[in-house]
Amino acid sequence: MLKPLGDRVVIEPQKQEEVTAGGIVLPEKAKEKPVQGKIVAVGRGRIEKGNVIPLDVHEGDLVLYSKYAGTEIKVEQKNYLVLRESDILAILEPSGQKELVTHG
Repeated sequence: MLKPLGDRVVIEPQKQEEVTAGGIVLPEKAKEKPVQGKIVAVGRGRIEKGNVIPLDVHEGDLVLYSKYAGTEIKVEQKNYLVLRESDILAILEPSGQKELVTHG
């Protein structure tokens, strides 16, 4: 597995639904780029004034991130995204995970 450096994290993007709520099957080109995923690895933290500041996110957190953030990589046939903690917009709390709808 990957071990990110500094303030970077490795995210496993969540797959988008294949079928809309109305039953329409989405072709591959019509699907939006994922904006949420599960953190699978975190770096040590960012360095400020010679001190290591731990990250606010942890392995296992489900997060929202900027649509075009990070670098996409493939390891052992799985897609991952490596990005900086500052590209993470929010941590999804368990009660709100199913209700997320994104636009744009």
